[in-house]
Amino acid sequence: MNSSDGPTFAPTPPDLPGADGGGVAAEPLGGADSRGGSDPHNPSGRTFLGQPGPLANLFSVELWERFSFYGMQGILAIYMYFAATDGGLGIDETVALGIVGAYGGSVYLFSILGALVSDRLLGPERTLFASAVMIMLGHLALALVPGIPGLMLGLLLVGVGSGGLKSTAATLVGALYSRDDPRRDAGFSIYYMGINIGGLLGPLITGVAQQSWGFHLGFGLAAVGMLIGLVQYTLTRRGLPASVHTVPDPLPRSQYPVWGGIALATVVLVLVLVLTGVLTANNLATVVAALAVLGAVVIFALLLTSKKLDADERSRVVSFIPLFIGTAAFFALFQQQFTVITLYSDTRLDRVLSLPFLGDWTMPISWVQSFNPFFIIVLAPVFAALWTKLGTRQPGTPRKFGVGIILMGSAFLLFLPMASVVSVPVLWIAMIMLVATIGELWLSPVGLSLATKLAPRSYPVMMMALYNLSVALGTSLSGALATFYSAENEVAYFGALGAVTISIGVVMLLVAKPVSRGMRGVR
Repeated sequence: MNSSDGPTFAPTPPDLPGADGGGVAAEPLGGADSRGGSDPHNPSGRTFLGQPGPLANLFSVELWERFSFYGMQGILAIYMYFAATDGGLGIDETVALGIVGAYGGSVYLFSILGALVSDRLLGPERTLFASAVMIMLGHLALALVPGIPGLMLGLLLVGVGSGGLKSTAATLVGALYSRDDPRRDAGFSIYYMGINIGGLLGPLITGVAQQSWGFHLGFGLAAVGMLIGLVQYTLTRRGLPASVHTVPDPLPRSQYPVWGGIALATVVLVLVLVLTGVLTANNLATVVAALAVLGAVVIFALLLTSKKLDADERSRVVSFIPLFIGTAAFFALFQQQFTVITLYSDTRLDRVLSLPFLGDWTMPISWVQSFNPFFIIVLAPVFAALWTKLGTRQPGTPRKFGVGIILMGSAFLLFLPMASVVSVPVLWIAMIMLVATIGELWLSPVGLSLATKLAPRSYPVMMMALYNLSVALGTSLSGALATFYSAENEVAYFGALGAVTISIGVVMLLVAKPVSRGMRGVR
């Protein structure tokens, strides 16, 4: 899983949202006590693994949401480019991969919209619930509505819903604890384990369903998973703290027409661009990437020219620029597990496994996407223990970024020895994903938390928006770059991207000291 799903099971205090003023909504100070219902952070008085009882609810919701999201995304690309006779839509391969990247990038753009809706209109709890309903309806649309209309409706609903859920779920977890509650980091670790369990099981189960009974059953199972999470959440949502049911910064009703007009104008603009052929499936990933760049330039300019920032805060914003670029470069390759690596698994991988008592069995294409969450579940506790043991001797954030980016580029270079092999062994792609996951564990756990620590006091949401834009840029680039891939140009494709990414990582290591100085006391 990636950093937008939360810093992946990394309980080290400096690296986790919620620690040291991390990326969750502020809560009233006070002792978070698990002994009874008098605790405002745990009104039900129940406990879950020593944590506030509502954590079990949020753990389950996030598990099932990630199950549905990654289960659907695991079969999305092949659904688009498989021939109609094989149950697919027959879309050109490169166009399909570009759409997947654009869709993934748009989720992070929609997370900014979700944060605004949560802060100004609905509050985090109702935003999360409404987002989960949209996700379920999106999966149902993919399962029940045939053809391109079902694809468009499904991806729009799941994209907007996932953006809303991303922007609120961690806020609800943080609201279960006071800032000084010693259980807080452990609670986030349990929560993020739910993310990775869902990400592991989703592609496994929907992949088998798709291979055995067709795509629509696979999408249907994703909808069922989200329904299970919704039912469980509905039955226990009243146990959440009162603070998550309120709107932090209500939008005045007098401004409703203005913002309603802006929303309507945006929808009309998109429709005009589509109908006039300016915005097409072929350039969708490039457009999303351009929007992410434009948004980042505007926000950086706003922050750096604001008179509300003091010298230290302005320096910290500047120090985030190379980290923004590094994050985008990392995810431009990492998110190709849903684009190029999916196609690679379909066309280049020897997925026939010889099983005892069962004989030869073909592994579903989407199972390759479960390697990453499996390796995270196994390795994240090791990294957490390592960083804890090293303490202040552990590498600073810019150096961690540099190492993570170099490892991601190295993972792409590992494709090269197999370029002349007709059927690539499954274990080889597993090794590639292992290296990529180790790179993720160097970079991903610190990125989201770092954005909150570098944020100016007057603009905390802006820095979170910048982080989401960096992931949106990288994810959409994963789709745009995928259009250049083919089995015939593997050496050039993987070699060039791997070398460029390693170079970016090396530059990050070279500028680590000045970037650290620019962070002005933030490690």
